[in-house]
Amino acid sequence: MATGGGAKSAAYVLLLVNLVLFFIVTVIAAWAMNHGIERSRETASVLSIPLRIFPIYFPMGNMATGFFVIFSLIAGVVGIATSLNGLHNVFQWDAPSLHTAAASSLVSWSLTLLSMGLACKEIELGWTTGNLRTLETITIIVSATQLFSTCAIQAGVEEAIAEKMDQAGRY
Repeated sequence: MATGGGAKSAAYVLLLVNLVLFFIVTVIAAWAMNHGIERSRETASVLSIPLRIFPIYFPMGNMATGFFVIFSLIAGVVGIATSLNGLHNVFQWDAPSLHTAAASSLVSWSLTLLSMGLACKEIELGWTTGNLRTLETITIIVSATQLFSTCAIQAGVEEAIAEKMDQAGRY
């Protein structure tokens, strides 16, 4: 039986695209985190008491910005690790490696969906800067490409299992 070249090439391309997108998400979220840490002292000092003691205050955006930036940074870092791990495992293309890639891809997709939900909340609340709009847009795009990548890897898992079953039936 021929190996699944379609699922392998689709997974490989999607993992490369995800690697680039997750890198962009990580860079923008890290910049926003740094900007928030540097500017929060001067802008939070003029706020009223409840807002001043809010643990995640960002001097830009709205009240969802802090959570969105933190979860985007976490999703970006986990996504980079998942993409690199997935590229290595897809290159090997055997059942145990594909199971590992599928599990890590599912974890990365769930974190990306959480970040996407916060991006949608931030869009709903409004008052965001251009950099945050870019982060919101890329987060929504990477959640879709991560879904397709997870599906392509899962198709590879099913092909590897079917191939193993066919080989076991021949002997």
